[in-house]
Amino acid sequence: MASILALHGPNLNLLGHREPHIYGSDTLADINQRLAEQCAAAGHEFDSLQSNAEFELINRLHAAREDGTDFMLVNFGGFTHTSISLRDAILAAEIPFIEVHLSNLHKRESYRHKSYFADIAVGSIVGLGAQGYELALQSAFKQLQK
Repeated sequence: MASILALHGPNLNLLGHREPHIYGSDTLADINQRLAEQCAAAGHEFDSLQSNAEFELINRLHAAREDGTDFMLVNFGGFTHTSISLRDAILAAEIPFIEVHLSNLHKRESYRHKSYFADIAVGSIVGLGAQGYELALQSAFKQLQK
């Protein structure tokens, strides 16, 4: 059994209401529920945290280093393009992760094209909406079997 953590950054608590033409109609609770069900069905534990505060995400990464977290799915929202502190924390955690973004960052504003995490992630899934999380989780399961 593995422990999988999903980290969700700023404004993702507004999913389902905020710009549904970009982010879809699924709420974050919907996404986390599906991930939890898939983890349980595969015999794994699931935990998640959403925060609009960078320090809370950093603190959770520090805790993950010590609490047995085996794999992470991360969507740091706007911090993806700005946070060297989160990058340092995820490197210090030394836990493999897949970066997920609901929208296709490469079809959006130019400042969204740069991710501070893509080069250190196992992989990145962008532009597939909420399904991207489920695909990332399936990939995480395969990574954990190695």
